[in-house]
Amino acid sequence: MKHRRIPKRRLVVAGAGATALVAAAVTFQTANASEAPKASAPQTLSAVAAGKLASTLGKDLGTDAAGTFYDAKAKSLVVNVLNGTAAKTVEAAGAKARIVRNSLAELNSARTTLTKDATIPGTSWSTDPVSNKVVVIADRTVSKAAWAKLGKVVDGLGAKAEVKRTKGEFKPFIAGGDAISGSGGRCSLGFNVTKGGAPYFLTAGHCTDAIKTWSDSSGNQIGENADSQFPDNDFGLVKYTGNTDHPSEVDLYNGSTQKITKAAEATVGEKVQRSGSTTQVHDGTVKALNATVNYSEGTVNGLIQTDVCAEPGDSGGSLFDGESAIGLTSGGSGDCSAGGETFFQPVTEALSAEGAQIG
Repeated sequence: MKHRRIPKRRLVVAGAGATALVAAAVTFQTANASEAPKASAPQTLSAVAAGKLASTLGKDLGTDAAGTFYDAKAKSLVVNVLNGTAAKTVEAAGAKARIVRNSLAELNSARTTLTKDATIPGTSWSTDPVSNKVVVIADRTVSKAAWAKLGKVVDGLGAKAEVKRTKGEFKPFIAGGDAISGSGGRCSLGFNVTKGGAPYFLTAGHCTDAIKTWSDSSGNQIGENADSQFPDNDFGLVKYTGNTDHPSEVDLYNGSTQKITKAAEATVGEKVQRSGSTTQVHDGTVKALNATVNYSEGTVNGLIQTDVCAEPGDSGGSLFDGESAIGLTSGGSGDCSAGGETFFQPVTEALSAEGAQIG
């Protein structure tokens, strides 16, 4: 079918190609049962390859693993472990080992306590592998009484957690206007996908929760919701209903586009870019994974936390690393003048849940 193209600067579009994760090959050293693995210098890896290695080592180390992050300057994977034996396994695999105090089980237990005793609107928490703690953030809407309650819970967690304030307000980034829009407001298209051979696109779930039928900047209908998941998750699937072009690209808002060929998991320390209809393209770093954000509209879990800025209307927009689709803009605090935290729904989770592919 011939599709009419939505004006490029008014709508973020992306995605085509294989969903398989393509990463650099990693050679693992082996050792005889009678000797310990020999340490080697950390391998030089891309962020995507580091994520692949982190996944493999996580399975190999089991309970001895305590989180990973990517050292972008050294281009190496850093793996937190609990003992010297695990450190030797990490170093033999080509990563850098760091012995830390808190296990992932202890940090996950701290998160469970926070969920039970401190689910307060305007707060978030994530496991930070760099500090080896659960970092709790409270926005400006958290009252003195709620702050005191939060502080008491965090104090009770000892060295496993810390709490910080942010000047902004955690909220889903949705606003009235154009781009992809409906009676509930304006958002940004994330990635084009296919399901059963038919064209769809992904955007934020809090957008599809508010908007059922979507139009382009000229008011022409382009799609209707096929699925909407919010809160807990934050993604929505929209089926194209109009004659709309859906190329495998993200708009870079400088007259060019970035081709998207696959979806990939985020890695802490990875450099990423975000494209959205309000603030266009900005870049930054992945700071944490599996973040929980308590919006006033509901709690969302399993998010990617970054220092990339975003503003209302950027919701649903593309988070990407080169040709890899990474996430969909959920919400956060701050803006692109003052900065702040922004959270993203992982694309891989949305694709798996919907049975869809980038394309």
